[in-house]
Amino acid sequence: MNPRLEWLAWMLPTLLALAGCSFKGRPGPNPEVPRPDAVLNPEVLFQENCAGCHGAEGRNGAALSLSDPVYLAIVDDDTLRSTISKGRAGTAMSAFAQEEGGMLTDEQINAIIRGIRERWSRSNVLSGVTAPPYSARAPGNPQLGQMAYNTFCASCHGSGNQGGPQAGSVTNGAYLSLISNQGLRTFVICGRPDFGAPDWRSDVPGRPMSDQEISDVVAWLAAQRPSTAPATLASVANSASPGGTHE
Repeated sequence: MNPRLEWLAWMLPTLLALAGCSFKGRPGPNPEVPRPDAVLNPEVLFQENCAGCHGAEGRNGAALSLSDPVYLAIVDDDTLRSTISKGRAGTAMSAFAQEEGGMLTDEQINAIIRGIRERWSRSNVLSGVTAPPYSARAPGNPQLGQMAYNTFCASCHGSGNQGGPQAGSVTNGAYLSLISNQGLRTFVICGRPDFGAPDWRSDVPGRPMSDQEISDVVAWLAAQRPSTAPATLASVANSASPGGTHE
């Protein structure tokens, strides 16, 4: 055999292996592995992007319970979409939309919202009652807020920074520095059913909180938020009540 042909015959398999080729051509992408932006299964998207903070089933996580039907009854899709897309400034809730630096497409965000609604909404959860609106209608009064807090909240959360007999402190600066005013309002309205925390219909004084009392409590808590917030994870874990720091 021609020495050159003999050398080519010996080298050809090695060259093909190094080039990542086969006799049928270079391997293409694995059709069984979808592109990340092509995943539209709501449960998969929730597990990959939300469960770490909100819990595997939308509850028992560090952040707001997304499986709470009361919450889903008062929040609209536009608010959910904005929160997922843009995050919440000053909180642990980061932006997930691609145009905001995240990984999710608009279609994927809509799929997450649809999945949350389909799995956990209950059409009759507020039957016979009128819930306070998701957003405050009027500014709160901090002085009146302290009175409302003592009436509705102190029996569980205590009156100081050490918490109460049944729940942690919500007046601690580390906690307040990591939650927005809207987050405080949401937790007052919805409670945390996964941790046994009642919603605005708490029967401690024998009546539910009014919309204005909720706004007043939020204003009082916000007034105690430190201007600088050097919080550590340990201090937050030890001082914050169940409810987390998102929103």
